Amino acid sequence: EDIGAIVDQVQLKKQLIEEQNKVFSDLRTYYTSKGMEGIVGARLEEGIITLSVPSEVLFEKDEVELTFKGRATIEKLMEFFISHSDQTINIRGFTDDQPPLPGSRFHDNWEVSSMRAVNVLRYLMELGIEPQRLTATGLADLQPIVPNKDDESRAKNQRVEFILEKNIIN
Repeated sequence: EDIGAIVDQVQLKKQLIEEQNKVFSDLRTYYTSKGMEGIVGARLEEGIITLSVPSEVLFEKDEVELTFKGRATIEKLMEFFISHSDQTINIRGFTDDQPPLPGSRFHDNWEVSSMRAVNVLRYLMELGIEPQRLTATGLADLQPIVPNKDDESRAKNQRVEFILEKNIIN
């Protein structure tokens, strides 16, 4: 019985990865057709799709409110999210290693990254994405893409990621 259960789990995982490969292919076609290449990065690992958008595309420097350009970018992504309603979306905000400026209304990078993720989540809800599909996580300066050695590398680390996973519970 244990071996049968393990085989079933392996087959389910394989099927899930195959389905996510198709979603990832759809995503690449979609964001190319929307002119988002070079703006939105995408990767697929173990059946999990990660979309990455630089913070400068979505927010003014050191701010947490979406800009007009940021809203337009989210609206383009939203069309894809609606067409793949079997995906849960964890929105993750990241900063660099520089703390907010003295006198800032933000206490630390945890607050900045969390508020950015929450504001993206709220906008997706305004656009019609079901709340049960969404979560928001602030990760401050954890998990940098590159070492925070200069302004260019710090800019790469400031980002919002959308983690897409197939919802297997309907």
